[in-house]
Amino acid sequence: MNTKYSKSVLALAAAVLFAAASGFGASPAKQGPGEERVRDAISVLQEMADLDELGLPEKILRECRGIAVIPGVIKAAWGIGGQYGRGIVCVRNEDGGWSAPAFISIIGGSVGWQIGVEKADIILVFKTPKSIDDISRGKVTLGAGASIAAGPVGRNAEASTDLDLEAEIFSYSKSKGLFAGVSVKGASIRIDEDANAAFYGGKDVPARDILYGEGVQAPGIVDDLKGVLKKITSRNK
Repeated sequence: MNTKYSKSVLALAAAVLFAAASGFGASPAKQGPGEERVRDAISVLQEMADLDELGLPEKILRECRGIAVIPGVIKAAWGIGGQYGRGIVCVRNEDGGWSAPAFISIIGGSVGWQIGVEKADIILVFKTPKSIDDISRGKVTLGAGASIAAGPVGRNAEASTDLDLEAEIFSYSKSKGLFAGVSVKGASIRIDEDANAAFYGGKDVPARDILYGEGVQAPGIVDDLKGVLKKITSRNK
């Protein structure tokens, strides 16, 4: 591929990621309503629930302690690239129920993305509460502050390698209706405090209170989200 074209792709990738990253710290009005983010997350989860053999492994979902859904992540690359997106994270309670969502953002580098610019949905499945607890404190880097591996795909698939068994988080990407394990090492997840404040009544609500506390007043759409999460994590239990 000629040098002129490669420089154009690099410039485009940089422009997209710069525009996306500038969203950090944006006002809630510019980010869009939290309900829209929750609705997009529900859509991704429902599509995952409807898949048969190409879905996420039932065993992993049944035993998970939390799930993050980041719809429409922007990926731009030329061999080495980056990604940016906004989504939600929820914690599974001891009784099997789910917390209200805390809003998050993801940004960082990646290796091996397809050349060019595209969008995909990212799902992170947390095997232990530790990584979510770290995120709730403000920010965590995947692969450094939290061990992560591309998750196995298939309803009856199980983690088979030492890396998979040791990883705290399994990561997946959904593009064109198909889920696949994907590496997002090096990306940082941080709490979106502005979105949390806007969604939960315009108050400064700590993420830990949302994920682990009680009495947080949430819009009705959160009940729909909890229902879908319960459905996909309770199969054949």
